[in-house]
Amino acid sequence: MKRTTTLLAACAGSFLLGAFINAPDDPKKPLTTGMIEVASTVFGLEFTPAERDSMLDNLNNARTNYEALRKIDLPNDVAPALYFNPLPAGFIIPTGPSSFKASSAGKVTLPANRDELAFYTVGQLGELIRTKQISSVELTQFFLNRLKTNDPKLHCVITLTEELALTQAKRADAELKAGKYRGPLHGIPYGAKDLLAKKGYKTTWGAAPYKDQTLDLDATVVRKLEEAGAVLCGKMTLGALAMGDVWFGGTTRNPWNTEAGASGSSAGSASSVSAGLLPFAIGTETLGSIVSPSTVCGTTGLRPTFGRVSRHGAMALSWSMDKIGPITRSVEDCALVFNAIYGPDGHDPTVMAAPFRYAPLTTLKGVRVGYVKKAFESTYPNRANDSLTLQTLRSLGAELVPFDLPTSVPAGRISFLLTVEAAASFDELTRSGRDDLMVRQGKNAWPNAFRSARFVPAVEYIQANRARTKLINDMADQLKAAKLDVYISPSYAGGNLTLTNLTGHPCVVLPNGFTKENLPTSITFMGQLFEEGKVLAVAKAYQDATAWHKKHPIL
Repeated sequence: MKRTTTLLAACAGSFLLGAFINAPDDPKKPLTTGMIEVASTVFGLEFTPAERDSMLDNLNNARTNYEALRKIDLPNDVAPALYFNPLPAGFIIPTGPSSFKASSAGKVTLPANRDELAFYTVGQLGELIRTKQISSVELTQFFLNRLKTNDPKLHCVITLTEELALTQAKRADAELKAGKYRGPLHGIPYGAKDLLAKKGYKTTWGAAPYKDQTLDLDATVVRKLEEAGAVLCGKMTLGALAMGDVWFGGTTRNPWNTEAGASGSSAGSASSVSAGLLPFAIGTETLGSIVSPSTVCGTTGLRPTFGRVSRHGAMALSWSMDKIGPITRSVEDCALVFNAIYGPDGHDPTVMAAPFRYAPLTTLKGVRVGYVKKAFESTYPNRANDSLTLQTLRSLGAELVPFDLPTSVPAGRISFLLTVEAAASFDELTRSGRDDLMVRQGKNAWPNAFRSARFVPAVEYIQANRARTKLINDMADQLKAAKLDVYISPSYAGGNLTLTNLTGHPCVVLPNGFTKENLPTSITFMGQLFEEGKVLAVAKAYQDATAWHKKHPIL
């Protein structure tokens, strides 16, 4: 049964409505001043009887407009006419050519125990393929078998794309034999979060209402990876509609503790890479969906600058916050994958042209690395491991500079922007009542969040965006005053995660230790807009001085 989404129906049955007015049975009947009085309490305003009476014509006309608007077909891939721009006042986008210099792979040979290939980096596997020590078909079959064997424990795959993978692997081998080498991703298996479309396969968004959905297009990221020679082995799980780790088929598991979830929403991407089922996978982040599962599963993830990677062919959750990035075993693997997927495609108008320049650093001497002082000095679960990270950076020669995030705009108070946009993305799901098919139905789950978001006034949504502009400019001022290109932050403590997802700054999250329960912990390296290269280089220098990323779960 379809839900009636008029103001009256939304409030029907509530205590306030019953207490103050006699609700008509027909929701199509004109609104009354009593309804306006009740509705205004939702957003904390008070109007006089004369003011409420004056509003009636406008509100009844508006309701008629809403009903007409709902008859327009607006599928998920239709974006608003307003595009988010993360650039602060006076910011100049980097220009000039891109440059990419990976570390030397050194001498890479096939291990005597082939199972060890499961935890080779993309760079190492790429060298094995380039030197023809192993074929893409062999490597693809190896990882397909690992996916089949371990998915019953981890529930990290929605669709295994075996036929496609073997076709792409055979092509990669034939091209290499003919002298055509596409680069470091040539013949490398990978997985894509199942909110990215691939022709011929379902794109379920992890949610029961869409579990049989097919989209007749290739997401730009999938297309670019195919052009780079990568081999798509599976569509990986995500928490339904990109929240959490619960999808229509169950809960994606953490390889370090299969009794626990992998966090979300890029749950399957992080779980599969952590367990050595794939060399890399593509995730997305709106408010922590790369950082969180990477932390829990002990993987390395890159959340690029907003407007760096096209979202064409990806499920829209929040048009102003969605970002796409790789989840891998190492920092440089993130750089290798990002180098293949960034840049404009003519489909996503928010993507800006800017160079990507990456080269490993031989030393951190003289590099100013900020640290979020209040966050590191607060009391939080991972403080001990994070303090050791600071010590390691000092030992590498980095100049640690105390840095504080702007406080003029409490980021948590405007994060409802995400929920409002998500409610618009899935407006038809709410109005049709099909949100009842979603597995999670609690107060904090999407169905309730979508319904609640309808009560956010448009004026408050715009005001929150104006506050977001102030936050963006204040963040730029803080970074400029501290003369920082890179800073580090606890992955969760101190508010950095929410703030920088709103401002659009890039981050690299990577392992920095373990808890007493032998579960991974993480640290986050942050950078200026469009400066992924600098962040990756500093993060790599730290990671090379540690061995946390080389530890693997035993299934």
